[in-house]
Amino acid sequence: MKNFVRQFCFLALALFAPAPFVVAQVPQNGAVLTGIDVLAARNFDILRGKKVGLVTNQTGRARDGRATIDILRRAPNVNLIALYGPEHGVRGEATAGAHVKSYRDKTTGLPVYSLYGATRKPNAAMLRGVQVLLFDIQDIGSRSYTFIATMGECMKGCAENKIPFVILDRPNAIASTIEGNIPQEFSFVCPFPLPYRHGQTMGEVARWLNAKRGNSCALSVVPMQNYRRSMTWNDTGLTWVRTSPNIPRATSPLFYAATGIIGELSALSIGIGTPWQFEVAGAPGIDARALENNLKKRRLAGVDFRAASWKPKGGIYSGKTCNGVQIIITDPQSAQLTRLNFEIYDAVRHIAPKIAFWNSSESNSMFDKVCGTNQIRRMMQRDKSSSEIWNVWNSGAAQFAKEAQAARLYED
Repeated sequence: MKNFVRQFCFLALALFAPAPFVVAQVPQNGAVLTGIDVLAARNFDILRGKKVGLVTNQTGRARDGRATIDILRRAPNVNLIALYGPEHGVRGEATAGAHVKSYRDKTTGLPVYSLYGATRKPNAAMLRGVQVLLFDIQDIGSRSYTFIATMGECMKGCAENKIPFVILDRPNAIASTIEGNIPQEFSFVCPFPLPYRHGQTMGEVARWLNAKRGNSCALSVVPMQNYRRSMTWNDTGLTWVRTSPNIPRATSPLFYAATGIIGELSALSIGIGTPWQFEVAGAPGIDARALENNLKKRRLAGVDFRAASWKPKGGIYSGKTCNGVQIIITDPQSAQLTRLNFEIYDAVRHIAPKIAFWNSSESNSMFDKVCGTNQIRRMMQRDKSSSEIWNVWNSGAAQFAKEAQAARLYED
């Protein structure tokens, strides 16, 4: 397999500018079409004559770059009446964890209801008049990224208000590999009993979740065309749109899985406040070369490490020079991405034992929430090896793979 080519260009966010309505044509070259392209090619058959609500953000776009909002506004006999935004808002500009208020969109004149503010589940007032609720958001394939939690809350809201819920499906940004535990404690960053790297598209997660909930939601999925579950993002040929401020590139979801868990602890900089979000790991005073050598000796599949220094503009080490490693993903198919969190922790504690990982009850609590259990933290505090931690962490992957089989929409 060819080595994975890293992308260095930032993709600008496109505005929801008006555009003439054009029905998408199915390409003859096997190009991947997302749910909105397929729905448009079907002439919006399931939406005709209905009042439609749309859960979306800046990632809701057709293959040709047109916003789903604009496509639906210009679709014949489709009445788009409301928009709903997840964490970071409809345009993806709010910072992580920041509450977003509801408002009226200046471009479209439509009401925009926040699903990351006073409520995270669309209620009867927010859904008044809506006859079908669509969901079109690009996820990144990790359990703690809150878009799947928003999707689950939308399914609840639709079930309670007897409104059909339709997902316009999109690729899993880190392909179909499954890694992680089956959590026992749930929160908005760990909403369901599925592994951290779940390997499913949003449509597949929704089908699995709906079955677990007794099919209480009138759910349907508009599947992609020409998509295989084993595809990396590069394989799809689709253009990446920044899913949130710290996920600017198509490679960012891979690195999020690799360092996002350990980044919940207030010990290491993982590049937040730099152009290399989630791509580095270190702290002031670390011997970068020693950390590089320690990690290289572990011979982890699909990844390499390079000594590096950086000065973040935000976070606990804002304005301070951090030393550590840059993570290089050479083969995303073979890399055990979430394992890197525990290998980096293990390497740092060996070469810099004075770094305090467990000095904040707040960060410890968030780490446990992301893990869905305190078991991983307790093992780390007892100085268990990275291999022991990985075996416990990854214990739920095989079980989930079997359980999720019935919800699959695509071949490998």
